Amino acid sequence: MTPHDILRQYWGYSAFRPLQEDIVNTVLAGHDTLVLMPTGGGKSLCYQVPTLVMEGVCIVVTPLIALMKDQVEQLKRRNIPAAAIFSGMHWREIDATLDNCIYGNTKFLYVSPERLQTEIVIERARKMNICLIAVDEAHCISAWGYDFRPPYLKIADFRALLPKPVSLIALTASATPEVQADIQARLAMQNPHVFRQTFARPNLSYSALPEAEKESRLLRILGNVPGSAVVYVRSRRQTQQVAEFLYRNGVSADFYHAGLTTQQRDAKQSAWINNQIRVIVATNAFGMGIDKPDVRVVVHLDVPDTPEAYYQEAGRAGRDGKKAYAVLLYTPADLSTVEARTEQQYPSVELIRRTYQALANYTAVPTGAGQFASYDFDMHTFVTTFQLPPQDTHFALKQLEHEGFIGLTESYFRPSRLMMSVNNRELYEFQLRNPRYEPFIKLVLRMYGGELFTDFMTISETALARAFLIDQKEIEAMLQQLHERNVLIYEKQKDKPQLTFLTPRFDTSRLPIDTQLLDERKQRAMTKVRAMVRYVQNDTQCRTRLLQAYFGEEPGEACGICDNCVKKKPRPEPTQAVREQVWQYVHQADGAGVSPRQLADYFAQTNADVLAQAVQQMLAEEVLQYNAGGNLTLRAE
Repeated sequence: MTPHDILRQYWGYSAFRPLQEDIVNTVLAGHDTLVLMPTGGGKSLCYQVPTLVMEGVCIVVTPLIALMKDQVEQLKRRNIPAAAIFSGMHWREIDATLDNCIYGNTKFLYVSPERLQTEIVIERARKMNICLIAVDEAHCISAWGYDFRPPYLKIADFRALLPKPVSLIALTASATPEVQADIQARLAMQNPHVFRQTFARPNLSYSALPEAEKESRLLRILGNVPGSAVVYVRSRRQTQQVAEFLYRNGVSADFYHAGLTTQQRDAKQSAWINNQIRVIVATNAFGMGIDKPDVRVVVHLDVPDTPEAYYQEAGRAGRDGKKAYAVLLYTPADLSTVEARTEQQYPSVELIRRTYQALANYTAVPTGAGQFASYDFDMHTFVTTFQLPPQDTHFALKQLEHEGFIGLTESYFRPSRLMMSVNNRELYEFQLRNPRYEPFIKLVLRMYGGELFTDFMTISETALARAFLIDQKEIEAMLQQLHERNVLIYEKQKDKPQLTFLTPRFDTSRLPIDTQLLDERKQRAMTKVRAMVRYVQNDTQCRTRLLQAYFGEEPGEACGICDNCVKKKPRPEPTQAVREQVWQYVHQADGAGVSPRQLADYFAQTNADVLAQAVQQMLAEEVLQYNAGGNLTLRAE
């Protein structure tokens, strides 16, 4: 079958989008290929179509389990055999999945870069007829990228272990020229063909607006722009707070973050995709791989760390090619916070050395020993014992991991979690009926707070055991009993976190930290965050052109639809009808007047410039006046 036959049979499309056909033909010719295509540009088809033309299986490397599951489900719905391997699967299920890739008809195997390094995957892959390796979110391989993930660095090693040459396609939505070069080098791509789609989105109107009352402004935006929406916030707590605010104000909304169970996330995502919910309020855990072309507006209530992250998240609006909006609301304090947050991710060399010495003491590994030795690692015990600042120490551990001195298992990043299943009243009644649990429940609430009633909280059984003066196993047993009695949901850490020394233990004073590399990483991260701040603060230049320039593309024509372009257009004159409507609305206030906010909310469907000009004219003509309370009233005749 030809690529066009495949496209028609499985996707029902009569033609490829721009660049797709050239990319497919390049892959079929056996060339290594780098694809830079904005979110929603159809990157997946660039490796899926040629794989279906060729004999064999395509290994797809992707960083997120949610992304894998979504892609596999989409392919299966099209009767294309696909599978994924991810954490939490039983070893027999993994075994059967890999066997199907060797002896069955599986065409796509989705794996995380961490799984690609395991002995069983390497051993079975050598027996597979692999026709292509597809590396999704390829910017994750670059230390200069905005989402660096060290396991991506092992993909080239995996490819080299295969018994026959296999071509590779790397795909990303956002990469600067520097990151593009790094992707090619780190993946050991051979004379790659590079395809770049313009970063301009002619249907997407970008805005960055200073706003102290973000929630009120969000309501007005959603009132002005009908259709599906995504609202991005920084914290899990905010997702619920903002969703509840919208719901109270008559907007169908729900919240989403990585702390929810898989079932909860899937249910919320499905309801939003199927338009049962209009607005999803989420952290950046939401969106990757989700196929919903009719999103009309994406609103950021916090400033992202990098232009790459912002471009990718904002780009989830308007994938259907129709007019859509990407709005970022900020305060001056937000701009300071985003810089400080990035700065914190790069602790001092002194703290890194201190953390390394503490690890040596924690594990009792002598100098020169311990290479590849693994030890149980409890973060709470570690920072408490050695009096280390928890958050800074977390970043110090990540730097030691980046430098290749230590390895931390995935369970380090997935500690135990807890959430109450009952409300306050029901919990009180349970304690009356079961007084033996009361002291423990009160301790849990004292340590982790009322948020347990609304959200999953990360907990430390070690800390609870120390506070309750009993053995940790008794704590775990009590939590399990309360879980079984439906008082709370207890998600126990699957495995104890493991710390592995990847090199013989160094004398701390001689630990060869590459301070120059560390400083370069920090400077590049700060460069990115400052570029994001400049983008936000720029109130004169076309925002599409700003983004094109950042990504190394020659800026084209001004978009004409972003906030800065719109400001340059002649302001429309207010009609007599608008003036009459304003007069009528103020008149109905019976002398009490209306606040500027009330006026703006009431006329949310009216062009803001037209409304402002109408009010200014009516003030100048002394039709309106401000009273002592700052409200607009009609001037007495």
